[in-house]
Amino acid sequence: MKESSINLRNALFGGFYKFLCKPIFFAMDPEKVHDRMLVVGQMLESNPVTRGLTKVFFGYSNKMLEQNIKGIKFRNPIGLAAGFDKNAQMPRLYEACGFGHGEIGSITGEPCEGNPKPRLWRLKKSQGLVVYYGLKNKGAEVIAKKLEGKEFSVPVGVSIAKTNCKVTADKQAGIDDYVKAHRTMIDTGDYATINISCPNAHGGEPFSKPEDLDALLTAIEEVPTEKPIFIKLAPDHTHDEIDSIIEVADRHKIAGFVCTNLTKDRGNESIMKKVVDSDVPDKGGISGMPVRDLSTEVVSHIYKKAGEKYVIMGCGGVFSAKDAYEKIKAGASLIQMITGMIFVGPQLMSDINRGLVKLLKQDGLANISDAVGLNHKKS
Repeated sequence: MKESSINLRNALFGGFYKFLCKPIFFAMDPEKVHDRMLVVGQMLESNPVTRGLTKVFFGYSNKMLEQNIKGIKFRNPIGLAAGFDKNAQMPRLYEACGFGHGEIGSITGEPCEGNPKPRLWRLKKSQGLVVYYGLKNKGAEVIAKKLEGKEFSVPVGVSIAKTNCKVTADKQAGIDDYVKAHRTMIDTGDYATINISCPNAHGGEPFSKPEDLDALLTAIEEVPTEKPIFIKLAPDHTHDEIDSIIEVADRHKIAGFVCTNLTKDRGNESIMKKVVDSDVPDKGGISGMPVRDLSTEVVSHIYKKAGEKYVIMGCGGVFSAKDAYEKIKAGASLIQMITGMIFVGPQLMSDINRGLVKLLKQDGLANISDAVGLNHKKS
């Protein structure tokens, strides 16, 4: 499809979403909208015809965006973050929607109902969400069986966490639950992400502590796999805390980091001054535009600390090609997103990828990989 046609296509879908769909969706309960969109996605994923039509409407490709990372081919750097497709209802639709990869989950060792409702709120003025799902999912055994034998057109990551219950607040029980999820999902997907940063579960985030993380990764490594393993970090760590986590990762077979999860730190003035909505719930983690700069700072710090030793996925507040490019220049090889898609529309992934190509050309770069860490290489 010619660039002019794609531009017209995206403008039409963007306008349709902004002026018709979004006002309707935003007048409804956000969790109900989420659930219904997953049902639509599942229907579109179900057969080659609907997948093909979706790709015509939202797909985009350019060789300048292709990368081979840890032996995995990514057609573009933009991915769907974990937390949207919790039960792997539509992974075969990711490419058609314009994504170069996507993560399912987070998936836990046991089925999890999640936290009581309400557990999802929109920050309409701040362009963010408050999320209090609490790792709702059907559990590793059900999801692994559902995906058995299925193939995906783009890389799929499996995000795993510990079941949200009082039992797994115990350190060893939590480790056992992570390992069960990891072992059960071992034959599914192209890479695994160990989510140690969910802000909405019993026991908090104990595996962010170096000694507990070391014990967890030691147990995870007892399950043999050739798949790259990533660690998903919270945005609320100090630089010293991040350095301690990196030191633990250095002792294990860790491919990289997902930066970052939701922020729960209501005392962080640099975050809360960006949350201009009234009546923000005091529970749950905040996503979207309020955490954009904080997540980019975590990306930048890890890249400065470890260079190209680790692959970094930047996640948080990606609403445009500029947002994505800033994270890439800060050190991210890949980008993940959810909230931007909800606020801007389903054409956003294509728009971001098109915009990245333009930015690369402006900077005289031949491939997206040439932009990774560019801010640090210039200094």
